Amino acid sequence: MSISGVVAMLRGNPMHTVGDDGRMALSDHLRELRARLMKAMLVLVSLFIVMLFFYDTSRLGLPTLLELVLGPYEDAVRKLGQDVESNAYIKGAGGPLLLQLKLSAVAAVVLSAPYWIYQLWAFIVPGLHPQERKWTRVFAAVAGPLFFAGVAIGYYVLPKGLEVLIGFTPESLQNLVEFGEYFSFLTRMLLVFGIGFEIPLFVVMLNLAGIVSGAAIGRHRPWIIIGTFVFAAVATPSTDPFGMLMLAIPMLVLFVVAEIVARFLDKVRGRGAHRPQVGDDELSPL
Repeated sequence: MSISGVVAMLRGNPMHTVGDDGRMALSDHLRELRARLMKAMLVLVSLFIVMLFFYDTSRLGLPTLLELVLGPYEDAVRKLGQDVESNAYIKGAGGPLLLQLKLSAVAAVVLSAPYWIYQLWAFIVPGLHPQERKWTRVFAAVAGPLFFAGVAIGYYVLPKGLEVLIGFTPESLQNLVEFGEYFSFLTRMLLVFGIGFEIPLFVVMLNLAGIVSGAAIGRHRPWIIIGTFVFAAVATPSTDPFGMLMLAIPMLVLFVVAEIVARFLDKVRGRGAHRPQVGDDELSPL
């Protein structure tokens, strides 16, 4: 494939004329989705290569990726003291190389989160009305910090969860933690917290798209509270209630903010309950 062909794929321009109502052909939607996925993967691969070069940051006086990953585990073992003997190990001759590749890949996913979240949002934006697209920059700017905040809280909660899990080790036994399993556990924990913080923002996006109203969110608030706690209990890899609460409580706060924003947007657009007539392109209560 030529360079011009690759550039055309990355642009994802529609091949058919866009209608006066802003509708696109299905093939053009798929073409745009492919282009945005390719852009996200290109940034992800580029950051992965950069992280391979900067894997050992001790020369710069910064903690290495391995130190950051093992930090929660070492904190948990330190708090347990002499009660439990636990050590981490790498399995197999290719383990060290696979370790470096995994650490660099996860770091690239986390660092590129603002960009691939923006690509997701930009794919939805064409379905919004022109007066609603002005919120694009606002929510694109909020999505990245929300994801990082979720990852940071997950990283803060992780030592407590590990302390509870490792604490079940009998005194007569030694706990050997295979690093691959521990790294998968840590990755799930951080991604669950990061994505969980994005769910309320996704609710606001649904409101902008005219799918859900602020009043509907308010009516279903009790079920949202129950669903949030269930999601936190199921999605959190650790079994301690502290980790569940640290995910559920911030999510509930963000849901309250999402409801306030949705009601404000409904009021600005004049689509509240005081309007009995609902057009085809207007918000209808669920």
